[in-house]
Amino acid sequence: MSEYLFSGLKVIDCATVIAAPAAAMILADFGADVVKVEQPGDGDMLRMLASIPTTPYAAGNWFWQLDGRNKRSIALNLKTPQGLEVLHRLVRGCDVFITNQPYSVRDSLGLGYEDLAPLNERMVYASLTAYGEKGPERERKGFDQLAYWARSGLMDLMREPGTMPTQGLPGMGDHPTGVSLYAGIVTALLHRERTGKGSLVHTSLLANGLWSVSGIAQGVMAGGNMPLYRELNHANSVLARPYRTRDDRWLQFNMLRGRKMLSQLLTAIDAPHLIDDERLSTEKLMFENRAALGDELQAIIKAKTSDEWLSAFASYSLPVNRVAVVEETGTDPQILQNEMAVVPQDEDLELPLVINHPVRVEGVRQVGPRRAPDLGEHAEEILKELGYDDEMIADLRGQGALSGR
Repeated sequence: MSEYLFSGLKVIDCATVIAAPAAAMILADFGADVVKVEQPGDGDMLRMLASIPTTPYAAGNWFWQLDGRNKRSIALNLKTPQGLEVLHRLVRGCDVFITNQPYSVRDSLGLGYEDLAPLNERMVYASLTAYGEKGPERERKGFDQLAYWARSGLMDLMREPGTMPTQGLPGMGDHPTGVSLYAGIVTALLHRERTGKGSLVHTSLLANGLWSVSGIAQGVMAGGNMPLYRELNHANSVLARPYRTRDDRWLQFNMLRGRKMLSQLLTAIDAPHLIDDERLSTEKLMFENRAALGDELQAIIKAKTSDEWLSAFASYSLPVNRVAVVEETGTDPQILQNEMAVVPQDEDLELPLVINHPVRVEGVRQVGPRRAPDLGEHAEEILKELGYDDEMIADLRGQGALSGR
């Protein structure tokens, strides 16, 4: 039996930045041999994301270690015939080819599915685009801030009414999209197991953004009254909103339903005078008076700390939680005990914790995490596996097709 589920599976990560490389990283975490093909010079832009002002400054090139782990790197100049020939050799022996190159680049270099599929009929070709495989925006470049967050409508809805649209976080749409692409790849591998044939897998940042906003967008497509929706949601519901506590933390209320649960809540916050308040007698009246009632609850909740309130709410099993701050994640016992973040065993990976992808299967072992590769670190190793000898490798370097070690 193989050591890992995907031991022996050969994957080419011919992609950049986050979403598509994240799908390759999940395959690598389950044992696949992932060869990352990067451009000479700076390599994947993912290598630089830990040093930009919109991410926290820290040692260890942590963003690259997060999504580049457990892979091997070769730096090829695909604009040279020799570099492209190396890639073709990799394709002939691969199981999965992953790319998010713009279609203009794929067309100019011959990296489309129609170009590569004849080289390997069993290959699963995984394509990630910003806006989809068809349509007028097929060739548009895009990142998750643009395609997932802004273009889908999420950016507009995820803000207080009347305020500026909220910026998303780095990788916020990329990482779930990477899981989606991974799911497509695994589905295609099962299809290949049953039919013997490879196939084209594709998803987009826009498709995943639309899926994330589908709890509202499907209502729009059903003919929903959006002006009314926006008007009704101008103020939060009393029982589904955040409240600030004495220690300047926030509590999120949610799914507090029914008269019994309402009575338990009012008992927990020591507000028995509100139990018989007419404004709470029906859902209609509660909604109509939500602003005033919310202000009254806020005045009560402000009097105690979040720990005090969480203890009180827990005694009634009420669905209330503290709004976490990201600084707490590295010591959160729930995160650590469920291995959502793990201590790396690789001494060369100089990070105290590495965040896991969310795909967990009992009985299926996971690799590492092991240090993400230096640019072109495994070039000679990979080329020799493809049948190149030292002289041929030297020729590739001399022709400008290869850089790195």
